[in-house]
Parts: sequence; C-alpha cells; structure tokens
Amino acid sequence: MIPVAFIGLGTMGYPMAGHLARKGFDVTVFNRTTSKAEQWCGEYGGRRAPTPAAAARGASMVFICVGNDQDLESVILGAEGVAAGMEAGAIVVDHSTVSATLSRRLADALADLGVAFIDAPVSGGQQGAQNGQLAIMCGGDPASYERVRPVMASYARATTLMGPSGSGQLTKMVNQICVAGLVEALAEGMHFAAQAGLDVQRVIDVISQGAAASWQMVNRHKSMIAGEYEHGFAVDWMRKDLAICLEEARQRGVDLPVTALVDTFYGDVQAMGGRRWDTSSLLARLQKGNT
Repeated sequence: MIPVAFIGLGTMGYPMAGHLARKGFDVTVFNRTTSKAEQWCGEYGGRRAPTPAAAARGASMVFICVGNDQDLESVILGAEGVAAGMEAGAIVVDHSTVSATLSRRLADALADLGVAFIDAPVSGGQQGAQNGQLAIMCGGDPASYERVRPVMASYARATTLMGPSGSGQLTKMVNQICVAGLVEALAEGMHFAAQAGLDVQRVIDVISQGAAASWQMVNRHKSMIAGEYEHGFAVDWMRKDLAICLEEARQRGVDLPVTALVDTFYGDVQAMGGRRWDTSSLLARLQKGNT
C-alpha cells in the first residue's frame, strides 16, 4: 500500500480521505480537532498523527484541505508543518481554495526541499466529495501531476492540469465567479416567478429543459423552494473565495462588476444570520425584501 497523509478532515476532507482509505491506500490523518481524527480512524481504520509533520513523515504524497491562506501556510511551513516531516521526492497536493500568490510561494519553498507542490482546488461541494465525483483543477509540473492523478481519481470524476503553479487556483476563481452569478440569477428568477403567481416548481421543470439549465438549478431548486439552506457550500466560505477572486482581479486590473455586487448580497445574507447557510440562500435575501 502506498503511504499517504491527509491534513484537514472538514466537510470536504473527511470523505475525500475516506475514499483514499477505501481504495487501499495507507492513510495517516491530522486534524486540529482531535476527536474528528479519531472518529475518522474509527470509521476507516487509518492512523491519527499528533502534528502535520508527523502525518507527513514517510508519506510519498500529502493531501491537504484546509480553510484559508493562513491555515495552509501554517500546516505546510509552520514549526510542525508537513515540510518538516517530508523527504525529497514527495509531493504535496493542496485541495484548499486559497490565493494563487500563496500557491506559487509554497511551490517555491517546497522545491528548495526537493518536494513538489500541486495546487488542486476542487468543485462539486460536499455531495461531490461524498460521492467521489469532484472536479479538480490543478497547477504544477506535468510529471508530478501524472504521479498524483491516479490517486486523486479515488474521489474525482475529472482532473485537469491547467498550467504551472497557481493555475489551479486561478481556475477555481473562474469557477466561483461563474457560480456566484448563476446562483443570483436563479434566485432572482425563482423570486420573480413566485411574485408573478406562477407555480415555481412547474417553471423550473420547463426551463431546466432549455438554455437556462444549470447544475445549480437542477440540484438546488427544491431546497430553495422549501426555504432550506443546509445543503451545500456555506456563505462564509463563499465570501472568502470571492474576496480572493476580487483581490486577484484588482491586482490584474480586471473588472468584475457582477461578482462584486453578488459578494455584497452575500454580506446581506450574513447580516440576516445566514453565515452557515448554503450559497443558494440568496433567495432568502430577496424574499426578505418582500416581507
């Protein structure tokens, strides 16, 4: 069995690491909340390490899925980070959504140690992670990518090398820009349909067969009609991602007017108490305006 490590057992990382274990990889995990790591080991039979460095020791590949730039830098370059436990020839695969600038900096720092780095953010949400159907966009050198690609296939339906370090994160920014606009459009369409006295479900049934169809429409409309917003990617995390997009755009002199506007709408949802609601809760914001 190939020894691998997985750092970060949150909503996404927990099932992703589980798929690796099911595929027969020898998995060592680290999570800041020890009880979560113990729970994972009880379910999948792997080992728990006390630090990222200890988890990485002896692993040929280390997979990471944490919350933000600060978390990622700490678990890689901190005093007990994975860099302190890895040997030359190993590979770090980062599934977090962070800035492309940090990804490039980490790639350079690890290269000095003889360790390769692949930035590999994912799309597909909690459902995709649980079902092993994630789409993964990668940045890094082709040889390292080819080594990790069959391992990532344990929880992915598609993986693509987009270019050098940082390219995966830039592609994830495109993904989030598109998702933000799509969800707002869906929320506005459904809100308009309801205010116009139409049967919203029947509206979705017909327009989802035409040019307006999207993953968000097919997979989120029922919970949106029911006013249930506990089914996907949290608003807090979406705002974190959109902040990364908007900062990258600012640095490049790129105008993202719709993305910037939808980001403020998510701020309104947070103010409504919806920080942990999923991103389709933009509909709740519109409905509040009509109460």
